[in-house]
Amino acid sequence: MNQRFTWPDERLIKAAQDGDVTSLTTVVMESQPHVRRFALSLCSSPQDAEDAAQEALIILYRKIGTLRATGALASWMFRIVRNECLRQVRVLVSRSDEATAGPEATAEPSAEDAVLHRLEAERIAAAVSALPRDQRQVLIMRDVQGLPGRTVAHALGLSSAAMKSRLHRARAALRHSLAVTDQPGGGVDQPVGGVARP
Repeated sequence: MNQRFTWPDERLIKAAQDGDVTSLTTVVMESQPHVRRFALSLCSSPQDAEDAAQEALIILYRKIGTLRATGALASWMFRIVRNECLRQVRVLVSRSDEATAGPEATAEPSAEDAVLHRLEAERIAAAVSALPRDQRQVLIMRDVQGLPGRTVAHALGLSSAAMKSRLHRARAALRHSLAVTDQPGGGVDQPVGGVARP
C-alpha cells in the first residue's frame, strides 16, 4: 500500500505561524513523513535518520514563526534535516579523532589549529554528505562508526563482496572529491559520485 503524503497547505502553515496550536500540530504531523524520508536519504543509518527527523520536527514546532515564506516549508525542512545529518557526521568524526589521539595530545591546540581542524572536518563532512546514499551509508558505518564488515553487510542487506565493492567506490569518490577541493578553484559542490574508472 503506497500512500502519498502532501505537505501542509499555506493557509494551515500561516495559521500555525499565527499561534494556532491545532494548526501547528497538524503541520508537524503532515510534515513528519516527508522529514523522515529526507532523513533516511541523507543520514548514515536508520537510527541517525530518526534522530535527525525528530530534531527537525522539534525545530519546526519551536521556530515555525521564523519561516518567512509559507510556500518554502519543504526546502526549510530539508535544510534542517541536512544540517542535522552533517552535525551527526561531525560528531562522529570528532569522537574518532579523540579516540585516536595519543597521550601527547593532552596539550591544548592553538586557536589556529582548532579552526583549521574544524574547517577540515566540515569539508570532509560536506564531501561525505554529497556521496550517493548507498555509498554514504556503507562508508559511515564502516569507516566512521567502525562497524565490522560483516555487520555492515548484514545491516544493509548486502553480501560481503557487494559491501566491499560499494565501500571501495565510496572511498574512491571521497578521495576524488577531497582532491578536487584541494585544487585551486575546486569546490565541495562538485559531484563526487562520478569517479572515472581505470
